[in-house]
Amino acid sequence: MATLLYRLGALGARRWRTMLAVWLLVLAAVIGLGFSAAGDFQDSGSIPGSPAQTALTKMDRHFPSPDVQSAQIVFQAPAGQKVTDPGLSKVLGSTLAATGDVSGVTEVSDPDEDVTVSKDGRTAVADVSFSTKAEEDVPTATLNAVEAAGEQAEQAGLKIIYGGDAFAESTAPIGPTELVGLGVALVILVITFGSLVAAGLPLLTAALGVVGTMAAMMGAASMLDVSDNAPTLAMMLGLAVGIDYALFIVSRHRAQLATGMPVVESVARANATAGSAVVFAGATVVIALAGLSVAGVPMLTSMGLASAGAVASAVVLALGLLPALLGMAGRRLVPKSRSIRSRRPISRLGRRARRGTTHGNRAHGDRSSLGVRWTQAVLRRPVRALILGTVTVVALAFPAMQLKLAVTDDGNSPAATSTRQAYDTISDAFGPGANGPLVILVEDKDPTVVDSAADQVEEKLHSVKGIADVSDIDVAEDKQAARIQIVPETGPRTPQTSSLVSQLRTEMRPLAASSGSYIAVTGLTAVSIDVSDKLSGALVPFGIVVVGFSLLLLMIAFRSIAIPVKATIGFLFSLGAAFGATVAVFQWGWLSGLLGVDSTGPVASFMPIIVMAVLFGLAMDYEVFLVSAMREDYVRHRNARAAVVSGARNAARVVTAAALIMVSVFISFLFSHDADTMAIAFALAFGVLVDAFLVRMTLVPAVMALLGDRAWWLPRRLDRVLPHLDVEGDNLHTPDSTQQVAVEPSVPVNL
Repeated sequence: MATLLYRLGALGARRWRTMLAVWLLVLAAVIGLGFSAAGDFQDSGSIPGSPAQTALTKMDRHFPSPDVQSAQIVFQAPAGQKVTDPGLSKVLGSTLAATGDVSGVTEVSDPDEDVTVSKDGRTAVADVSFSTKAEEDVPTATLNAVEAAGEQAEQAGLKIIYGGDAFAESTAPIGPTELVGLGVALVILVITFGSLVAAGLPLLTAALGVVGTMAAMMGAASMLDVSDNAPTLAMMLGLAVGIDYALFIVSRHRAQLATGMPVVESVARANATAGSAVVFAGATVVIALAGLSVAGVPMLTSMGLASAGAVASAVVLALGLLPALLGMAGRRLVPKSRSIRSRRPISRLGRRARRGTTHGNRAHGDRSSLGVRWTQAVLRRPVRALILGTVTVVALAFPAMQLKLAVTDDGNSPAATSTRQAYDTISDAFGPGANGPLVILVEDKDPTVVDSAADQVEEKLHSVKGIADVSDIDVAEDKQAARIQIVPETGPRTPQTSSLVSQLRTEMRPLAASSGSYIAVTGLTAVSIDVSDKLSGALVPFGIVVVGFSLLLLMIAFRSIAIPVKATIGFLFSLGAAFGATVAVFQWGWLSGLLGVDSTGPVASFMPIIVMAVLFGLAMDYEVFLVSAMREDYVRHRNARAAVVSGARNAARVVTAAALIMVSVFISFLFSHDADTMAIAFALAFGVLVDAFLVRMTLVPAVMALLGDRAWWLPRRLDRVLPHLDVEGDNLHTPDSTQQVAVEPSVPVNL
């Protein structure tokens, strides 16, 4: 693979004009086709075949409803008054009549029959249906006209809040906060490289990769069901890894230019060596993300595959387009520094190369490097560093035992939105369960059996604890089904409601068996609970697969037993810390105001499995780029302690820059105020921070120092069985093998 990447890099650098034209044409074609055949993203939060979803499908067949957008209008009277008072009741009725006259509104609740009024009489809720399809957005002009129809009620003293899907604020995948994150990433790159041109190349390739991925997703949405959560996650990961992968290659290229290597040869070697590591790292992330499809949840599958596509695009552009850009930049990417004595341009890396030619210099390291100084401090007291670091990670991970999961709803929306205010008002006036009713469906071909079974179900429901209200029996027009709506005493995202669903299913089984009819618990709340249970159940098996995969992959890459075990334990530490911090912020409310978290409670049920997949790939990236530098030095000199310092010299700076870029991109998505994205973005940002600086830069050197030569031991029999994987292009065969490099660090870090 390294030889193929060498040739690709040489071709891109030598024929950069042609390669740029070809890549731009390919991207233009993808973008044009994607936008011309764009489809709609789906709000898919169900599992085909789950008990609640199966029952919901049956219920829709017997109780058909139009596939249109809907909304709720919540009226609240002033303190001491009721919406049923003659004056306010008349205004409420005229407001609903005016709402029904709005173009685009197809149906409004009848004020005398369909409007629901709270027990205290202060709050009323009316339903509104639009002609717009359920998966489409209601035109802004229609929504504004509906709000204008309520002005007379507001003037009369009624408070009006508009809620429901139609009034939910749609958030763009990228906005001002995400642009700020990219700006921070640019600053980090400029500080790392000391060159605006070098800093701009990773941003350019990452941005082009994300644009191409988004266009491809929009085109795919016209043929496949793509979750509306997929674009945000794909963009977040595409930007982060796209910048980082290009950073690795650009850094290696500049390191080689600093030694006087010709541009074309440097680009080719950087593509072969650092590019091989990028392929390995990217493949790890892609496999982990694609593995999300095994959970059997369509929403999770589309999110995983879309994100895997974004990462794959980042790898392809880093290996294909970036060499052409590096060839175009030429020697402008050489690090600028001058030697006072010689008055000739000599880079900082070149000076380090001259100083670092002896083994003694490698052992002592570069005193000017913060990464080396930190590693040396760890090596002086490895046991203390290991104990303190482990205790810190365990303390951060401790809250993870309280992690609670649920499918998000309007209760997770920002407090300033009308949908959240309507949700809270309904909860206060009618009880928290009013926002998540359940439905018992009875089905049988014999109408007599349906009537009898429904009566038994209704009688049984009145004896079940945890139910605030039971509706009358609603019989379908075909007489072959009946339904009863239940309002739980607790909210839809609480464990009590989940337990109630389980209890109801247990209570309904004997009734179904005795009557011979189909009886099931359904409704959107029950569907969400099934989704959450399915995802929670898939977490452990997926974790076992990820851990096993990491052990095997790293064992093949580094020909060691200890390193894969250490890397996997470190990943679990980082994952636990990410979950623990998420619980502290999103459930306990620590720093929630500072971070813009408006609602505390259970986090999105798909958050843990997505964070596990993504963080696994990123943690393995840092492990590869750090430990491969140590391995190269150890293979050459067989000094385990010196190899650790050499690895820090060659990898610490690039791992630091990559981690900070990741964190800045993830944090920018935290402030998007999308409930599903916020917890994922925060967990990834915190997990990367812990993994890069506490696990890889502190615990790894301490463990490697304590293990010594044993860190690189692998049984001979196992060594013969395992395939050989050239992660860093060590077996590179170039057309001109006689050309040697003055210094070839394992990873491109000294800039």
